[in-house]
Amino acid sequence: MARHIISLYNLATACSVRPTLSNIEAYKYIPKRYIAGKMGKPSVYVTRQVNKEALDLLREHCEVTSWRGEGPVPREELLKNIENKDALFCMLTDKIDAAVLDKAGDNLKIVATMSVGFDHLDTEEIKKRNIKIGYTPSTLTDATAELAVALLLATSRRLFEANEEARTGGWQAWSPFWMCGPGLKNSTVGIVGFGRIGQQIAKILKAFNPKKIIYYNRSERKEAQEIGAERVKFDELLSQSDFISVSAALTPDTKNMFDDDAFRKMKPTAVFINTSRGALVDQDALVRALQNKTIWGAGLDVMIPEPLPLDNPLFKMKNCVVLPHIGSAAIQTRNEMGVVTAKNIIAALKGEKLPFELIV
Repeated sequence: MARHIISLYNLATACSVRPTLSNIEAYKYIPKRYIAGKMGKPSVYVTRQVNKEALDLLREHCEVTSWRGEGPVPREELLKNIENKDALFCMLTDKIDAAVLDKAGDNLKIVATMSVGFDHLDTEEIKKRNIKIGYTPSTLTDATAELAVALLLATSRRLFEANEEARTGGWQAWSPFWMCGPGLKNSTVGIVGFGRIGQQIAKILKAFNPKKIIYYNRSERKEAQEIGAERVKFDELLSQSDFISVSAALTPDTKNMFDDDAFRKMKPTAVFINTSRGALVDQDALVRALQNKTIWGAGLDVMIPEPLPLDNPLFKMKNCVVLPHIGSAAIQTRNEMGVVTAKNIIAALKGEKLPFELIV
C-alpha cells in the first residue's frame, strides 16, 4: 500500500500539487524522507561511535544518526532509533532479532555488522525478510592471528605473571628454572578451525620451528599442504598437541565442544588458547581442568559472559591469561572494518553487490 501512495505522492509533486490529508488520506504511510517534496538520502542508524573515515563515507550517501553514549547502545535506544531506517550499522554487542526488525519496518534493506562473527544476528529472521547481511571477514585475519600468537606466548612464557613478580618484588636474582614455561620449538601445534585466521596462525607459528602443525576442520583445506599442516580427527588433535589454538566459528555443532571429556584427552602440559567465541568452551569444565592441573594453562580472549565478572575464578588463576576480547584491536584493522561496513551498506542501498555479504 505504501508504494502506491508514494507513487501518488511523486505524481502530485511532479504536477506541483502539494499532497494533503484531504487528497491522500493515507499520507501517514509515506516515509518521512518523502515529505520534503523530493526523495532524500536513505537513512542509517549506527549503534556505536566509529571511525571518521567510515562516517564520512556514509554521510556522502546517507542521512546518519548514531548512538553517542559510552558502551553498547541500550536496547531501548536501539528499538527507538531503528524505526523506518534503511540500514543498520551494528556491532557484535548488539542483538538483532525479530523485535528489532519489527521496529525497523519495511524500509530496512541491510544489517551490516562490524565483525566477522554473526552469532548476535538472527540470520534466519533477517533473511526471511529479504534483508541483506554485510560483515567483515577478511579485514581482521592478520590482527586476530597476531593476537592469538601473542596470547599463546604470553600464556606459555608466563609474561603477565613475570611482570607482576618484577613489579612487586618477587624478582630477587636470576634463577635457572624460575618463570619457565613450555616453548614452541619441536612442539606439536594443533589448530581447531582452519579458515583464514587458523591458517594465518599456522603461518606465523611456523617461524618458531614446531615439530609439526596439525588441524581439525570439517573439510580438507588445500592451503594446508602449502603451510605444511596435517588434518587429523578431533580426538587425535587433543591427545597429540602441546599447544591448541581455537579459531572455529560458533555453530550448534561447535558449541561447548571443549568440555570435561575434551580437556581430559589433552596432555597435562597442554596450553589452550581461544580467540574465537567463548561459547565453544564449557567454561566450568575449563576451570576444573586448570584447577586440577589437567592442562598446563589457558589464554582466553573470549569467554561467557563478556565482560567476565571480576569474581570469576579464571581471574584468580596464575595459569590463565584473560584478555577483554581485543583480537582485532589493531588501529588499522578497526578503521578498515568500519570502512568495509560502510561500503557494504552503500552497496546494498544502491542495489549493488556487497563487498562482503553473508550468505546463510
